[in-house]
Amino acid sequence: MDQALLLIHNELLGTSLTVYWNSESCYHCLYQVLVNVSRSGKPGKPSIAAVAVSTQHGSILRLNDTLEEREVCRLEYKFGEFGNYSLLVKHPNNGGNEISCDLVVNKDPIDSNLPVSIAFLIGLVLIIVISFLRLLLSLQDFNNWISKAINSRETDRLINSELGSPSRADPLVGDTQPEVWRPSAPPSRLRCVDTFRGIALILMVFVNYGGGKYWYFRHASWNGLTVADLVFPWFVFIMGSSVFLSMTSILQRGCSKFKLLGKIAWRSFLLICIGIVIVNPNYCLGPLSWDKVRIPGVLQRLGVTYFVVAVLELLFAKPVPENCASERSCSSLRDLTSSWPQWLFILLLESVWLSLTFFLPVPGCPTGYLGPGGIGDLGKYPNCTGGAAGYIDRVLLGDDHLYQHPSSAVLYHTEVAYDPEGILGTINSIVMAFLGVQAGKILLYYKDQTKDILIRFTAWCCILGLTSVALTKVSENEGFIPVNKNLWSISYVTTLSSFAFFILLVLYPIVDVRRLWTGTPFFYPGMNSILVYVGHEVFKNYFPFQWKLEDNQSHKEHLTQNIVATALWVLIAYILYKKKVFLKI
Repeated sequence: MDQALLLIHNELLGTSLTVYWNSESCYHCLYQVLVNVSRSGKPGKPSIAAVAVSTQHGSILRLNDTLEEREVCRLEYKFGEFGNYSLLVKHPNNGGNEISCDLVVNKDPIDSNLPVSIAFLIGLVLIIVISFLRLLLSLQDFNNWISKAINSRETDRLINSELGSPSRADPLVGDTQPEVWRPSAPPSRLRCVDTFRGIALILMVFVNYGGGKYWYFRHASWNGLTVADLVFPWFVFIMGSSVFLSMTSILQRGCSKFKLLGKIAWRSFLLICIGIVIVNPNYCLGPLSWDKVRIPGVLQRLGVTYFVVAVLELLFAKPVPENCASERSCSSLRDLTSSWPQWLFILLLESVWLSLTFFLPVPGCPTGYLGPGGIGDLGKYPNCTGGAAGYIDRVLLGDDHLYQHPSSAVLYHTEVAYDPEGILGTINSIVMAFLGVQAGKILLYYKDQTKDILIRFTAWCCILGLTSVALTKVSENEGFIPVNKNLWSISYVTTLSSFAFFILLVLYPIVDVRRLWTGTPFFYPGMNSILVYVGHEVFKNYFPFQWKLEDNQSHKEHLTQNIVATALWVLIAYILYKKKVFLKI
C-alpha cells in the first residue's frame, strides 16, 4: 500500500551507484540511502537493484557515484501506487561522458483515490435522494410534518447539557439570584451548534478508525494541514460556544454560581480521568505499569480547556438582554465589550505561550525552535522535536508519560517522545475554545437578528483568516509561525477558527433560519458526543467496527470498513436520540 516498485538499471561500466531518496513534503531533510547498485560487469548487461518507493508524496532521487561521492543525476517524480518503474542509468548513444537517467513505466499504477471519489459520490446521491423524499413527504402530508417537528422540539426540551452543550434542563437549579438573573422563556435550541459538533465528531471517528489508510486522512507529519488536523480544533471551538449558551441558560433559571462551579469542576475531573483510561488501553496484555502511563490526551485537554473557559465565563458572567440588537442602549459591539476581562486573560495566556515558545532556553536546541528535529533542518537538531513545547513536557511529565509514536516520526524519523496534546499547546486550545465562546455570544446576543449574526461571523472569519495569512506568509514552512497541529501554534488556531466561523456562517441560515436542512445525520451524534467518542475508542478493535480484510493492502477495503464503522456510530446515535437516551457528565 502506498508503494511502487522501482528497478534501477546501472549500465555504467566500473561505476557503482548509491541512490538517495527524499520526500518533497520533508522540509530541509537529509537524504536517506535508498539502495546501492553495483557496477555493470559487461556492456549491455546492466546491474539491477529493486526497491520500493513511497507514493504518498512526490519523491526526489539523487544518484551518486559511490566511490567519488559525486552526483550523477537527480530526478523528481510522483510515483503511482502499485506501479512498476525502471530507471535506466547509462551513457548516451553518442559515446560522450555524459550520463542519462531515464524513467520508464513498465506497469501503469492504479488510481488509489478512486474509492474515495466513488464513496463521496454515493454519499452525495444519498443525501440528495433523502432530501428529495423528505420534500415529497412534506408536500403530501403537511400536518404530519408539523407533528414530527413538535415532537422533535419536545425531545430537545428533555436534553441536558453535555460538555457544555446548550440545554433547557439541568439538575443544578438551586439558589436563585432574582436581582441579577431574571428567568426568561427557554430559548430555542440551535441545531447548527449540534450539527457542527456532529460533523467534527464523525470526521474524528472516521480518521481515528484509519480513514481508508489515505495519507490525507492522517495527521500531517509536522507543518501543514490534512483532513485529520481539522476535527479536534473544531470540536474545541464548538465546545466553547456550547459552554456559554448552556451556562447562560442555567444561570437564568436561578442556579447559584457556586453550585455551577462544582458542576464544572466535576465534569472536568471526569473528562480527564476517562481520557487517561482511554489513551492507555491494555485490556488483553495484563496490568499496565504506572511508569508507562500516558498522561496527556484528547479528553484530558478537553477537560482542562473546558474548566478554564467555563470558570472564566462564570466569574465574569453578566445577564443577557432579551433582545440586545433591538435596543438602542446596547452597543453594536456588546458581544466584545462585555467580555473585556476575559479578553485580557486570554491575551495574557497567549503572551505566556509566545514567551515560552520563542524565549525559553532549551538545552542543545536553538531558542525559539519550531521544527520537528530528526532528519529535518539537515539533521542539525535531531532531539529538539517541538522545541520548548516538547522540552516542557519531557521535564514536567517525563518521556515515558508522553506519546511514543508522534506523526513526525513518519517523515522526519524522530526518535524522542513528543505529545501533540502536551502542556504548552493547551494554552492555545483554551484560546480556540474562547473564540468559540465568542461565536456563542454572537448567537445569543443577536438572536433572531440574522443579518447581524452573519455580519459578525463574516467579520471574524476574515479577521482570523488575515491574521493567519500574516503569520504564515501563505506558506507551509516559510512563515513566522507555521500552521502546526503538533504544536497547536497560534496560526493553527486562527486558521481553524476562521474555518469554524465560516462553517457557522453557512450552517446557521440553512439549518436554523431557513430550515432547509435539519442537520441530519450529523445532528444525532452531536447530541451524544461523549458516548460516541468514548464508544468508538473502546470498541474500535471489535466486530462489527473492525474485521479481517481479504486484502490488507487495499485502500478500498480499509475505506469500506472505516465508513461502515463510522456509519454504525451514526446509527447508534440516531437510535439513542429516538429513545431519548443521552450520556452526559
